[in-house]
Amino acid sequence: MTRASIDETFTAPALDPGLWVPHYLPHWTTPEQSAARYDLDEQGLRLRIDADQPAWRAADGEMRVSNVQTATWSGPVSDTAGTHRHRPDGLVVVTETPTWKGWVAGAGEVVVRASASPDPTCMLGIWLVGVEDTGADDSGELCIAELFGDRIGPDGSTVRVGVKAHHDPRLVDQVTDVDLPIDATQPHEYGVRWGGELVQFTVDGEVVAASAQRLDYPQQLMIDLFEFPADARRDPAAYPKTAHVHAVRARAGRPDGVRRP
Repeated sequence: MTRASIDETFTAPALDPGLWVPHYLPHWTTPEQSAARYDLDEQGLRLRIDADQPAWRAADGEMRVSNVQTATWSGPVSDTAGTHRHRPDGLVVVTETPTWKGWVAGAGEVVVRASASPDPTCMLGIWLVGVEDTGADDSGELCIAELFGDRIGPDGSTVRVGVKAHHDPRLVDQVTDVDLPIDATQPHEYGVRWGGELVQFTVDGEVVAASAQRLDYPQQLMIDLFEFPADARRDPAAYPKTAHVHAVRARAGRPDGVRRP
């Protein structure tokens, strides 16, 4: 049964299998390539990129990713239907993935407390993306935060937030880079409140951007650590590359405070 809320601090000895799938969009690749590398420690969920970690998908080059997400859905093998069709063509299902929803919402609020990686080849992403089981157009994304390792640090950090249309013709891309006087390698809270025709993006509880676009179809939460290496060469001494997710709070339903002025 799909949950209405999340209150996760990662204090259990293992990830909650009723909420999290430790794979990145597993339908577009193989289980070995989509599997997250992670552990649980005193700070919460530590996402890792390891030296021996395989690339996520050959057609996407050397990109590595460790991700947890709250839903899965795809068509059968060789079909073109599946969550987050990130390429415009040539994308087909490699591993059929059943419809499963630990938490999804068409309106609500999400807050993720996280510490990003300072590695210049890495990016910590926190997204809501359309599951697409309700229709191919229902594919838009709420980018809660993208934190690139070469744009964060003790002197200030850039947080990318906004709406990405993907295949939804009702939306337009509306993404902004917000420069803030924070060190994103340290714990901070990244959030979104949405419902109806207003979306508010927050950092540490303060609204940093807003959009008057409507995304009212089921969306799943994805939290991921990416590595974008230049080539396949690896220096084992540079690994693991890590980021921490300390806590996740979320609830479905139109949140308080999201209304037009």
